[in-house]
Amino acid sequence: MSAGRRLLAVGDALPVTVLAVIAGAGSFTHIRDTAARHGQSGPMSWAVAVCIDLTCVMAARERQRDKQLGIPARRLSWPTAVLAGGVGLSLAANLAQAQPDAWGRIVAAVPPAAFLVAVSMIERRAARSRPAAPAGIPRQDGGTGDLPAPGRPSPVQD
Repeated sequence: MSAGRRLLAVGDALPVTVLAVIAGAGSFTHIRDTAARHGQSGPMSWAVAVCIDLTCVMAARERQRDKQLGIPARRLSWPTAVLAGGVGLSLAANLAQAQPDAWGRIVAAVPPAAFLVAVSMIERRAARSRPAAPAGIPRQDGGTGDLPAPGRPSPVQD
């Protein structure tokens, strides 16, 4: 890969990465403070925040891995449920720390929403960068890399 392409790739990934880091920092702080307010003091409040945030990151990566391996997606997979639960806990902690008015709650909801946006952008990019299935390898849609899926027209025109 040329230096120009690497620079473009970094420039393309940088905003999503920065968004994910900032959203994670906001989420982390709210979770830590909420945990401390509810009896998990000192290092334990940090551990709770790290567990929730890293669980979200791991679940997002697992969703990407499933797509890369062509594992059929169910409506509600385990990684999706874990991601939703982690984001829900983060949102709850953020709302617990919010000012008790509409704008306070809206602003407090931004970090978990931004995290979901970052995850969805990363997943879209991973899906677009996947190479086509090699010849003879089954695809998720039931076809193989060298033949169209059953009941689907051939992409090759005569």
